[in-house]
Amino acid sequence: MNKADHSSEAASVNLDELLGRVDNDRELLCELLSIFKQEFPGYLQALQNGVARNDAGQVAGVSHTLKGMLSSLAVTKAVAAITRLEQLARAGEMSSLRAALGTFEKEVQGLIPEMDSYLAEARP
Repeated sequence: MNKADHSSEAASVNLDELLGRVDNDRELLCELLSIFKQEFPGYLQALQNGVARNDAGQVAGVSHTLKGMLSSLAVTKAVAAITRLEQLARAGEMSSLRAALGTFEKEVQGLIPEMDSYLAEARP
């Protein structure tokens, strides 16, 4: 995989770290990325809904789940943003959730296309 092919603006995944986590197992990498691609949109929608309804419990729960998913895929900047969102929700700082959600959305913008390109490169 050639990470040089991916622009730094959209480079959300620490590819070297991710490949190390899967011991360069391309099949496992494809499986993890495919699962993420299927599940992420639903979690993002649930997060957006929770923020829109000022539902701190939902935002905290979904944020925690996303934090684990993104951590396992070495998406470092997005992990920091979702961690902040989870902390705000747990603290009940509802007035800060929309801005924190916006920051998170910026961090994950382009993530699915980036993963698509890694999938295309990893498949035999």
